[in-house]
Amino acid sequence: MKNVLVVNCSPVKNGATAEIVKAAEKILSEKYSVRSICIDDYDFGFCRGCRSCHKTARCVQNDGFSDIIGEFESADTVLCVSPSYWADIPGQFKAFIDRCTPWCNTHEPHASLTPGKTGYAIALRTGPGMPECERIIGSIEHFYGHMEIKACGHLGLCGIEYKEDLESRMTELTEFINTI
Repeated sequence: MKNVLVVNCSPVKNGATAEIVKAAEKILSEKYSVRSICIDDYDFGFCRGCRSCHKTARCVQNDGFSDIIGEFESADTVLCVSPSYWADIPGQFKAFIDRCTPWCNTHEPHASLTPGKTGYAIALRTGPGMPECERIIGSIEHFYGHMEIKACGHLGLCGIEYKEDLESRMTELTEFINTI
């Protein structure tokens, strides 16, 4: 059975992003083995910029980051759900991406996830403009590219501040999740 990882990229564990993660987990569990995580449940440091990983393909830090990357390794498909924090992904998720430098395919040697993974993204924001969601999706898909995860689809949701705001968007959300 296919393993799907749903990532709450927000530090908020009970808001609109978490509600989308719950909906995705429920819908996807009808077809797949699903695991969801919240980026804020893990304790890991910022990238130190030491570039040791450019020579060794390993990070010098030993912390909760390895647990998250282990979740990515166990998944066949990843769905990252991210709110807007000043028109981009939250800092906690950006810190995770920075720590993925040993897996970045722009230098050799680099570590690698098992090939063939697919990735999807859902971005949400309070305001009405889709360009902000597109920027968030761009950040996630850029990350996927360097991790050699094939970006396969995305959804942007504007006008979402509270989980109650999702009620009128559940059909759209469900339709997207069913494409995974």
